Order: sequence, then C-alpha cells, then structure tokens
Amino acid sequence: MNVNNNKISQWKYDVQKSVDFYNDWFMNFAPKAFRETRIKTSKLVEDALGWTDNLRNISPEALITNPKAIHMLRMCTCPPIARDRLIGLASANKNMIKVMENDGIIPKKMPRATLIEELSKTGAIIEKMADRDIFTWLDSDDTPAKPDVERAATIIADRLCGAVSDPIIRNAQEQRQLNAIKIWLEARGYRELETGEVDNFTDMPAGTFSFRFNIPVYLADGRQVNIPVDAAIMRKKAEEGEYPVIFEAKSAGDFTNTNKRRKEEAVKMSQLKSTYGDKISFNLFLCGYFDAGYLGYEASEGIDWVWEHRISDLEGFEL
Repeated sequence: MNVNNNKISQWKYDVQKSVDFYNDWFMNFAPKAFRETRIKTSKLVEDALGWTDNLRNISPEALITNPKAIHMLRMCTCPPIARDRLIGLASANKNMIKVMENDGIIPKKMPRATLIEELSKTGAIIEKMADRDIFTWLDSDDTPAKPDVERAATIIADRLCGAVSDPIIRNAQEQRQLNAIKIWLEARGYRELETGEVDNFTDMPAGTFSFRFNIPVYLADGRQVNIPVDAAIMRKKAEEGEYPVIFEAKSAGDFTNTNKRRKEEAVKMSQLKSTYGDKISFNLFLCGYFDAGYLGYEASEGIDWVWEHRISDLEGFEL
C-alpha cells in the first residue's frame, strides 16, 4: 500500500503547499503560543522574586525549596550567564547545579553543611551580578512597586522564552497536528482510548486510537525498550492479530533541520519492523519544510506519509 511515497511527480507541489501551510500557521498562531508561555513564565518569575526578597536574599533555604529556579535566576544577571559559567564563578559543585536544573531536586547524598555552603556561594554570585537596569530597586532599600516587579518579571520571561522558543513552537505545532488527526478520526466514528484502557498497543479494539503510546521493541543486543509513537490507530475493519497503523507527527520551520534528523524515523521504523515484522505500518504526518531529499530518504526506507494540508489521504491507509 503506497499513499504518497511513490508519487514522486507530486512531491514538489506538496512541498510548496506544505511550506505555505506551515508559514500561515506560524504567522497567525505561533506568536499566540509564545505569548501564552511567556505569561505563565512571567508568573513563575514573579513567584521567585517573592521568595528571594526581590533578589536581595537568594538564600540556601529558598533554593532547597525551589531548586529548578536556578535556571531562571541565571537569566536575572547582567549578562545572563550559562550554567557552566555560574559553576565556575561560584566555584560551586557541578553535579549539584546540574541536578537542580535538570531534575528539579537537591542531591540526596550531599551533606547538609556542604549543601548550605554550596548554595550560599551560588546565591551570592547571582545577587552580585543581578541586572540593576532591570531590578532597579536593588541599589536602594525601597520596596519595589508592583508594576516594577511585573515589568522585571516580563523581561526575564522574555529571556527564558527566547532561549527555548523553538521547542515552544514545536510543541504547539505537534499538539495542533494531533488535534487535526483526532478531529478527522472522530468525524468517522473512531474513539480515543481512555488512559490505561489497554496496556499493549496490540490490544487496541477496532475503531480506536491513542496518542503518545509506548511500544516495546527489541534492540540488536536483545534488550527490550519502549519507543514512543505519536499516534496509533486500529482500523475499524481490523482483524484479530492485526497491528494498529502508526503515525509520527513531524513539523519543521526550515529545510536544514529536517535533513539532519531524517535518520531518526528510519531507526524507529527498523526497530518496529525487526520486532513485529513487515505487517506493521509506520508512517509520517508532515507539515512544513520537508524537501525532496528528505522524502526520497524516507521513501527508500519504506516509510510513507500524509501531508497535513491534505489530511484526507489518511483514507489511503484504510482508516
């Protein structure tokens, strides 16, 4: 069954349509996703200012209670400092800072006295380097007015969101893609599975679908691991023992990154095929900048796809 991967003469047209589709979404909806994230982040920054006495007292106790905030506090300095730079300036324990940022916890085995010493040094550096042009109250004993705190929080939120703008956009786009699949399927009588309704994707009832499903596969060394897939859909007319149709939602705002990452899908396809055989169907749901080079590579690996601008092609998978 080939839906789009063998229609080479149509690829150029579809690439142009997909780029236009993505750009229209980006111009009209991506800024909204960014703004919403910035509003939430501003609130988190305001909260952090509250428990640090507006950056006047970044105490060990405050950092123990809110370890993940260390990332936000790095953005409050002039200039904003990278994690390793903070570690160097404070002569702080490298593992402690990394665990705080990545996992949002304090290292459990670190002695209390050592922890207090390390956090004190870290807080002192941030207080010393705090951006006085943003936190204008730091050189006085005045209590900052609420508008001043809100303004400072928004600026820091911009710094934080600017550093992760691509993931913000990518997550919003993926959620929109999955919602488009959901609407299309439900209009045709499919039902989304409840959380925990089935433990294995092979147990999905006919006419159901699920998002972000974990599928067990075996690696070359015999180890079993779970790989996440964006959408698993069991056809209405599926027979006993038939596998769901699997889709990976992919979006991209430029051609460069897609060609760098094109092997990821091929690896996932290989793992699924080696575990479940040729009857499993792994496909892509594409929106954005996917050129002929990318499409040719995926087609050569036996991967097919549906373009979001022509979502009706899902019918070609007998859905």
